[in-house]
Amino acid sequence: MPIQVIVEKCTGCTMCVKVCPFDAIRIMDKKAVINLDKCNLCGACEPACKFKAIFLEKPEASIRKQDIGQYRGVWVFAEQKRGKVQPVVYELLGKARELAASLGTEVSAVLLGERLEEEVQELIWRGADKVYVAERLELANYQDEPYTNVIVELINKYKPEIFLCPASSVGRSLISRVAIKIKAGLTADCTELAIDKDKKILLSTRPAFGGNIMATIVSPDYRPQMATVRHKVFPESLTDMKRKGKIIRESFDGRLLNSRTRLLDIVDEIEQTVNLSEADIIVAGGRGLRAPENFRLIEGLARSLGGAVGASRAAVDSGWMAYSHQVGQTGKTVCPKIYIACGISGQIQHLVGMQSSKVIIAINSDPYAPIFKVANYGIVGDCLEILPVLTKNLREVLRK
Repeated sequence: MPIQVIVEKCTGCTMCVKVCPFDAIRIMDKKAVINLDKCNLCGACEPACKFKAIFLEKPEASIRKQDIGQYRGVWVFAEQKRGKVQPVVYELLGKARELAASLGTEVSAVLLGERLEEEVQELIWRGADKVYVAERLELANYQDEPYTNVIVELINKYKPEIFLCPASSVGRSLISRVAIKIKAGLTADCTELAIDKDKKILLSTRPAFGGNIMATIVSPDYRPQMATVRHKVFPESLTDMKRKGKIIRESFDGRLLNSRTRLLDIVDEIEQTVNLSEADIIVAGGRGLRAPENFRLIEGLARSLGGAVGASRAAVDSGWMAYSHQVGQTGKTVCPKIYIACGISGQIQHLVGMQSSKVIIAINSDPYAPIFKVANYGIVGDCLEILPVLTKNLREVLRK
């Protein structure tokens, strides 16, 4: 086992229990017992044990540490659906240019699919210095094995220093497989990316421990340094039609493109309301609405403004709204022009999903609610009394 308790040395002092961040250790019959289903092998317990009763098998040092100097450049996976590059890619290209400027290197995009000529040019206009393109019928739509094999081949051939990927359903499925195959580190759902000016390594910041802290993670010994980022975390890069770039076309044999699964069909989701991720105005409700039927007040205000309806996790967990409306760490990340938070206290898990909004308006009966710390405008009062008046006045103004 990678971690063991040496029973003869253990005194049951509980020091290891106190320092374990995953609640994975219990004292049974005056001896420490580690629950391996919970243990994350973080190693916090080993130095805390004064009696040297915990043994943690440490992995061998990276054999690639001496080779990291060969890796150069910042890559972005250009996710496409039905031949159209997704907007989150242009957000990543903008951030990639900042990172590349700090490292004195170039930005490249990786695009897999079929008949992508227009999209290749757009990637260059949006910030890519190079675009690696693989066009085959087998790559027209995302499938795990062919995409993973092609990306791994490209990484091994060109050795990028940093590889960024959208934290979409496709990106999450793909990049985790790539990381395992090339034995590289991966930081998921980042909210900020930067470069350590002294060490010249990627600093990937993301919520940790249920969103209660923000952790900055580094991967000093493995390349590429990999991270995924949600839609709407960064602004899109602007189009510059004067930019020039290099297009590198790659071809792959059938062996790499084989898949054990077969795509039968793609069914579009039917949106009956404004798409939450793309909305310019979002009106969101939380536990402060007190009952599911009161969400009609949120819906009425959203309709008046031509916006979308959002919800906190508490409201979704209570069954008041569907999960597709959830904003936050475990829901969607949004960046509207206006975000109206009604009856939402503003815990860090929710703030992670909406704090990049251009203007935040908070309505809450608690004057000390955390949401007011990030709000541009705040109204202290009962949402159930304020929302009808606000909606009525807005409708009258908008009719003029």
